[in-house]
Amino acid sequence: MRPITALLIGLMATTAFAPAAFAQDGDTKNVILLITDGASMGTWDAASYYEFGGLGHQPYDAFDVKIFASTHPLTTSGSATMTEEPEVGFDPAELWSTASSDAIYDGNLGKYPAYFAGYDYARTSYTDSAAAGTALSTGHKTYNGAMNWSNMDTQLTNIGELAVESGRALGVLSSVQWTHATPAAFLGHNRSRNNYAELANEIIGSGIATVIMGAGHPYYDTNGEPVENPTERSFRYVGGLDTWTSLVKGETAYKLIETRADFEALAAGELDLDGKTKVLGTVQNGATLQFNRDGVAAGDLLDNQPSLVTMTKGALELLSQDEDGFFLMVEGGAVDWAAHANNLPRIIEEQMDFNHTVAAVVDWVETNSSWDDTLVMVTTDHGNGLLVGPDGHDNAYSPVVSQGAGALPLVSWNSDTHTRELIPLFAHGNGAEYLSANAKADAGLAIYNVPEASQYYADNTDVFFAAAAAMGVSAE
Repeated sequence: MRPITALLIGLMATTAFAPAAFAQDGDTKNVILLITDGASMGTWDAASYYEFGGLGHQPYDAFDVKIFASTHPLTTSGSATMTEEPEVGFDPAELWSTASSDAIYDGNLGKYPAYFAGYDYARTSYTDSAAAGTALSTGHKTYNGAMNWSNMDTQLTNIGELAVESGRALGVLSSVQWTHATPAAFLGHNRSRNNYAELANEIIGSGIATVIMGAGHPYYDTNGEPVENPTERSFRYVGGLDTWTSLVKGETAYKLIETRADFEALAAGELDLDGKTKVLGTVQNGATLQFNRDGVAAGDLLDNQPSLVTMTKGALELLSQDEDGFFLMVEGGAVDWAAHANNLPRIIEEQMDFNHTVAAVVDWVETNSSWDDTLVMVTTDHGNGLLVGPDGHDNAYSPVVSQGAGALPLVSWNSDTHTRELIPLFAHGNGAEYLSANAKADAGLAIYNVPEASQYYADNTDVFFAAAAAMGVSAE
């Protein structure tokens, strides 16, 4: 990777960053975006240490582009404030400040001292997953809670819509409910991420996506056990009882699949779609594939849940039948949930499932497509937990300490919610250079022991612009 610094993003007095090299003649057939929700830098390292005992062994470690991204929202307000002037910004010098701080973050799990001014900065004015998802999918900064909705109270066009308008297919899947913030950001629009039923009905009614997958099954609990008499609230993630009934009866454009066997059959190209061309997979769990099961340790996985790898292979099997190509978003959504819980074994478990999914995508590209036809981007939407090394109270942003493969690394948590940290951003394939061309140098990133070539950061909105440029699409 050789970052290009001549082209930099200029922050306009709008809700979007101005793309420096936004071409509309992209010839990339497929774009695949993988998001590990809520993964601070330490999360990536912890999973690699547990699996391999060292760093540099993940599929994205071999990508051409290995930089970082900023994630702040336009405003932390929970509703539109009717201004395009940003309330929140980002200054890396403040993030890296080692000045002593007496600030205390009062979290859900307890009180977290700041120790350093940089930690305090990282834990304030952070984005939620809706605003971050909107930035990734539309190129616009907005208020926290907005689902492809601007701070001027207008609907925004997302990359999924643009992909479909270009003739490509759209796929969206997650390890959490498919109407949760990140997947919904690539499928629907709403003033509030919490309007799950409204989002579900829009998503199903529009039929925009060829593949939708995730959790949120009304007839199963978080252990994947059947629920005999679900409440009305149990149906909110799937659009309500009437909508769910229509799905079950086959009255929508989608073939509903629920069992692990059906997900595996789809991945193998052996599933009978009953004459339909679109799939809505709702796994037999009300919350997540695995994270919300009983206990706090890793292992003893629920055996009726498909893995994120299987779901992704199924999505690729169906989407690749479109000769014009596709856009696919895959989310490891429960990484964020584990970070909120400060649960090290399960955040590693979730991140490993995500990493294996990236490996499956790379294998698919090299076996069934090519890097000339496909762009793959790997990132997160924001940090969570401010996970650093065990001496992070004395040494700012100290690295996680490996104890060898199969052993939990040594860490410290410094929050139980989202952060304004710079987050990793990897890209490979046709169009990947867009991200490095629009990155700013930041020598402070050397604290992560990354090479000088990686001491650059773009903005999360650049993910949208990179995808749009690669596919040759644009939105006013």
